[in-house]
Amino acid sequence: MDNVSSIKSDDGLIIKLIGHIDSTNAPAVEEEMNRIRSESQADSIIVDCDELEYLSSAGLRIILRLKKAVPDISLVNVSSEVYDVFEMTGFTEMVSIEKAYRKISVEGCEVIGQGANGKIYRIGPDTIVKVFLNPDSLAEIKRERELARAAFVLGIPTAIPYDVVRIEGGGYGSVFELLDAKSFAKLLISGEKSVDELAEMSIELLKLIHSTVVKPDTMPDMKAIALDWGDFLKDYLPEDMWKKLHDLIDAVPEDDHMLHGDYHLKNVMLQNGECLLIDMDTLCHGHPIFELASMFNAYCGYAETNHQQTMDFLGIDFDTAGQFWAKSLQLYLGTDDPAKLKEVEDKARVVGYTRIMRRRIRRKGFDSEEGRKEIENCKTQLLDLLPRTDSLLF
Repeated sequence: MDNVSSIKSDDGLIIKLIGHIDSTNAPAVEEEMNRIRSESQADSIIVDCDELEYLSSAGLRIILRLKKAVPDISLVNVSSEVYDVFEMTGFTEMVSIEKAYRKISVEGCEVIGQGANGKIYRIGPDTIVKVFLNPDSLAEIKRERELARAAFVLGIPTAIPYDVVRIEGGGYGSVFELLDAKSFAKLLISGEKSVDELAEMSIELLKLIHSTVVKPDTMPDMKAIALDWGDFLKDYLPEDMWKKLHDLIDAVPEDDHMLHGDYHLKNVMLQNGECLLIDMDTLCHGHPIFELASMFNAYCGYAETNHQQTMDFLGIDFDTAGQFWAKSLQLYLGTDDPAKLKEVEDKARVVGYTRIMRRRIRRKGFDSEEGRKEIENCKTQLLDLLPRTDSLLF
């Protein structure tokens, strides 16, 4: 039937209502829905109203009778017009009903930020949207909103998402209001700010983040995540080197200070002189060596075997990215002693190469020449660093 379709999922039976449902077709719609329900013997039903354009009182009675037959029923993707009918008639007090997400397009929009899990587009003079790479990202969006609120309450300057939208072509996004804000990457590319100026502002914000204590159960433990990275490499490193890597990470003490987890030029914005974080789904807690490792990767590690990657990712050349990393590390440690800077950078590189190697292997890196080159580089670097690294602490 044109007005009804169905699919069985892990969440139960999904019945999709399509087009106009009124007195002329309501009996046939109900008969088809009952047939589907009877054949599936489902204990719960989700009614997907994404393509439902109109529902008359006859259609409302179908929903009411379905609710009596299957108490565990919910309606999702309900348009504003249809939702108003449900609300006016009191159905919203009897049945779980979720409004449809507004649809937007990011085609042709400027990419102003980029993180591990999504890209950030400017869709208007004062509006941006983070589009998640995972097309089924509602759980991730909810988690990021919770993390962003938690950081904001603790005094971290961050934009708070105020809406969730569906992206034309697939996927979901979080909408933020950022009036006339520019990413640090754009400020550097345009020449409005220098490497030294942006590094100083960046590290000032980073130190605020790292000085903030969080309740460990509110954010992921970065040490546990890093241990997973290291353990993944058990079959790819010599046993003694893998054991050394595991023990180095395991020896890092527990730490309840906040980390951003993906801190780089495209994830910090400047708005009216204030620095704001815009990508919060990687917030976690732990020792700062894990943050420095992530920063090393963003500016140097990921592009060591292909320098074009810093241009593709950050919009700056490999040498400039390296200068920014070097200046940032110098400011963070408060020293220009080459030996001290090299010591801490090498510790960060141990964790950084571990992450890159695992990531590339999991993404079928052995299947391409570029991937094999990156994996081999990480392995070579780790086999050089591990024998002379006694601790990741600084």
